[in-house]
Amino acid sequence: MKSTNNHKIVGLTFDVKEDYVLKESEPEDKYAEFDSLKTIGEITKAIEDSGHKVVSLGNAQRLLRLGKKPDVDIVFNIAEGLGGRNRESQVPMLLELMDIPYVGADALTLGVTLDKIVAKQVFIAEGIPTPEFFQAKTIEDLKNLTLKFPLMVKPRYEGSSKGVDHGSLVRDESALEKRVSWLIEKYQQPALIEEFILGKEFTVPIIGNDPPKVYYPVQVEIEGKLELGDLFYTHGDIYSPDLEYVYPAQISKDLTKRIQNRSLAAYRAVGCRDWGRVDVRVNEKDEIFILELNPLPSLCSEDVFIKIAEYEGLGLSDIVGSILNAALKRYSMLNSKEKVASSVKN
Repeated sequence: MKSTNNHKIVGLTFDVKEDYVLKESEPEDKYAEFDSLKTIGEITKAIEDSGHKVVSLGNAQRLLRLGKKPDVDIVFNIAEGLGGRNRESQVPMLLELMDIPYVGADALTLGVTLDKIVAKQVFIAEGIPTPEFFQAKTIEDLKNLTLKFPLMVKPRYEGSSKGVDHGSLVRDESALEKRVSWLIEKYQQPALIEEFILGKEFTVPIIGNDPPKVYYPVQVEIEGKLELGDLFYTHGDIYSPDLEYVYPAQISKDLTKRIQNRSLAAYRAVGCRDWGRVDVRVNEKDEIFILELNPLPSLCSEDVFIKIAEYEGLGLSDIVGSILNAALKRYSMLNSKEKVASSVKN
C-alpha cells in the first residue's frame, strides 16, 4: 500500500561493487562507478531520516525479476547499469515502462552524458565551450588527427574517471598511438582525444530544477597545488591523500559567477533534473571549458556533495532530502508545507 500522508515510500535502485566479480581480462576499474554497501546504507538512512520509508530495489536485473510493479511512491535512482553506453539508462527506462516516478535524469539525458562525444556535440550546438576533440576507433584513424599536443586520451563512454591515469596525458605521436591502442583493446570502445587545458580544475554541484541551486565551484587541489598546470584528476586520486577539494574555490567573484553560469548552461543543455555535477577546466586566461557532466554523481563520503554538506553544517540527510524534494516537487507530490521546506533547502 502506498503512502497516504506527507511521508513517502521510496524505492532505492543501485548497483554495488560486492555483486560482481572482476574477470582477469577486464579493467581493474570496471566497477568503479558502483557504490559500496556502506554508501547504500548511508543513503538509505539519509532518506529515512528525512521521514520516508525505504524499499531496497537493487539493480536493473532485480527489477526485471520482480515480475510486478513495486509498491512505492517514487524511486531514488543511483543505479549505474551494466554493459554498453546505454547502461545508465536501463533502470530509468524500466521505471518509465512501469509508470513509476523517479529521482534524477531520464534515460535520454543519462545516455547523452555517458557518451562524452555526444555530450560535447550538445555543448557545441548550445555554444558552450568544451575542449577540441577527436575520436579514434582504430589506430589508423590517427592519421587524420589535427589537434595540438599535449592531448588527453579517455574512453568514450565511461564515468568515475575510468581509464584515466597519469598515462592519459600524451605529448607526442608515439605516446598517443601507444595509449590509444591500449585503451581501445582494454575498454572495447573508441578513444576520445582532447586538447589538454593547462590551468585549474573545478567541479560544480547543482541541486534542483526551477530554478536549480548552483553551488560555489569546488576547486581541485592536487599535490598541494591549486594552479594545476598539467596536473589533472585521475581515477586513482579518489582515495589519494594528494587530492583535496577546496570549497568554496579560492578564486575571484567574477570567475566564480562565470563558472556557475557556464555550468548551469551545461546542466540545462543536456536536460538534467533534480541534481548533477559539472566538471570544468579553466585555462591560464581564465577561459572556461566544460569537460563533462555527471547527472548521476556519487554520494559517497569522499565526494564533493558531502564536502559541501560538511562546510555548510549539513548532513547527508539534508543533501539527499533536497534532491528527493526536488523530484517530488517536479512530480507535484509535495503539499504546501513540504514545498516551503523544500524551497528553503534548495
